[in-house]
Amino acid sequence: MSIWWSLHLRREAASVPLARRLLIGTMETAGVDPDISFDLSVALSEACANAVEHGGDDALGGPAQAYRVTAYLDGERCRIEVADSGPGFSSVAAGAAVRIPVASADAESGRGLGLIRELADHVHIGGAPGRSGSVVSFDKILKWREGTPLMAV
Repeated sequence: MSIWWSLHLRREAASVPLARRLLIGTMETAGVDPDISFDLSVALSEACANAVEHGGDDALGGPAQAYRVTAYLDGERCRIEVADSGPGFSSVAAGAAVRIPVASADAESGRGLGLIRELADHVHIGGAPGRSGSVVSFDKILKWREGTPLMAV
């Protein structure tokens, strides 16, 4: 079984739960184990919140109004990508991976990327070759509910 969807969302806080609910609904319908669905939905929420908060201005200096979420459930793996059109991570070249900083214990923010790394099996955070913006992509091996008719074969 393979399921793919992509959303183009406004860079506003209300878009985060929309993306999360769509992912949870897709996984529930497909028969993915609820614990895996929960982990991926939290990771997606963190990635979307980062795009909303830090998407910044686009390459032309205007406000970046949107970001994109793409999810693939393909066989035994789910891959999610969140991309914005902001200035990207200025400390790395496009296509390079970003080192995830560790937030201090008393920090009020800065834990999202680390949380994504803990919840997913593989994470890539960086820029997209040939374009501005940030891309956070992560994947996780799926587990299925017992007796799921759409279970990967």
